[in-house]
Amino acid sequence: MPVEGLFSTTVEVLAKSVDLRTRQQNLIASNLANAETPGFTPQALDFERQLQSAVKKSSGRGSVSGVTQPHPAHLPLRGSGTASIQDVRGTVVDVPAKTPGRDNNSVELENEMNRMMQNQVMFNASTQLLTKKFEGLRSALREGK
Repeated sequence: MPVEGLFSTTVEVLAKSVDLRTRQQNLIASNLANAETPGFTPQALDFERQLQSAVKKSSGRGSVSGVTQPHPAHLPLRGSGTASIQDVRGTVVDVPAKTPGRDNNSVELENEMNRMMQNQVMFNASTQLLTKKFEGLRSALREGK
C-alpha cells in the first residue's frame, strides 16, 4: 500500500506548514542576528500563495482554462503550473525597511519580533492540529483490534 494515500490532504498540508514555518523562523533569526550588520537586508519566506495553490490542485478545485481535473487517477492537464503540496518550497524574498538606518541596515527589531511571534503561533497551531490528527489515527487503529 503506498504511503501517499495513507494520510489526508490535511495532514500533508500541516506537515508542509510546519516545515515552511521552521524555515521562516530560521530566516527571522538570521535577520535578528544581523541587526547590526551594515548594509544587511532582512529576508522572509513567501509560501502562503504557493501552498494554497497546491492545496486547490490536490483537492481538485484548481482549474486550467476553466476545466478541472475530475479525478486524481486521470492524467494531469498540461500547463497546470501549480505544484503538489510536497513540491512547495517557498521563495526567499527581501523585505527591506521603509527607512533604513545610517549604515543601510534595514532590520527593524520590532517588526522582526512581531513576525517571529506570528510565525511561532502558526507553527504551534499546525503542530497541535497534527497531534490531534495522529491521535485520531491512533484511536482508530486501537478500535480496529
